[in-house]
Amino acid sequence: MKIALLGANGQLGRDLHQVLSDHLVVPFTRDDFDVRDHARTRAVISQALPAVILNTTAYHRVDDCELNVELAYQVNALAVLNLARIANDLDAVRVHISTDYVFDGKAEAPYTEESRPMPLSIYGNSKLAGEHLVRSIARKYFLIRTSGLYGKSGSRGRGGNFVETMLAKARNRERIKVVNDQQSTPTYTLDLARQIAAVLATSHYGLFHITNAGFCSWYEFARRVFELAGIDADLTPTTSEFYKSPAIRPRYSVLENARLKSLGLDRMRHWSEALAAYVVGICRGGL
Repeated sequence: MKIALLGANGQLGRDLHQVLSDHLVVPFTRDDFDVRDHARTRAVISQALPAVILNTTAYHRVDDCELNVELAYQVNALAVLNLARIANDLDAVRVHISTDYVFDGKAEAPYTEESRPMPLSIYGNSKLAGEHLVRSIARKYFLIRTSGLYGKSGSRGRGGNFVETMLAKARNRERIKVVNDQQSTPTYTLDLARQIAAVLATSHYGLFHITNAGFCSWYEFARRVFELAGIDADLTPTTSEFYKSPAIRPRYSVLENARLKSLGLDRMRHWSEALAAYVVGICRGGL
């Protein structure tokens, strides 16, 4: 199967490229085209003639989206619409990645695929707009919501992922304050990539929540990072109000892999087990 992989040099894209090695993966990065250039995007992808268009690109600088509203919608919605139309014209399957930030965080139990989205930020709203366009336009699609991604290649658009940032701060002997009032499920991109590959092998099209199991606050996650790395960090909990960020984050955005479980497809490890595997890997690599 030929797969057009957009965002192939990102942390999820790199793991997907590796996991999908049994297929013919055609990797695309910003050097090949900007997804905001609809004509160029169509020309390049159409020439490749893929059976699957897997899009991992997004404008995901959450606070910056509040200031760059037009850019957020250009990347997270209008480009998504263009890709859905291209997929239809090629009779290709669309795979699109979305976020837990489409929810308002007021729930008291994990959100399932049946839960009603209610985003709080421009980022969340633009991603939800992209979701609506995929679901209304694409004939064959997998729409995947996930959260808190971290992977071995780091997050290129944000200068490293959360785990790498925490370790760097600790090694520089910085005082570290991390919010303890936002709960979600940090998700290892290698686990996510493997699960996407498993879903892609089926014809169970539609919406999926895919995260590692369990949940924690960002403070609890950071504390576990340092425990696993054997680092005595100067870490203290704080509140969301302390950072006065432009974008409002959901306080509770835990996703339930309900559809995966109903289909007997859920292979996602607990977040602490996945984090342990990741930290061991990067420490061995000298990061």
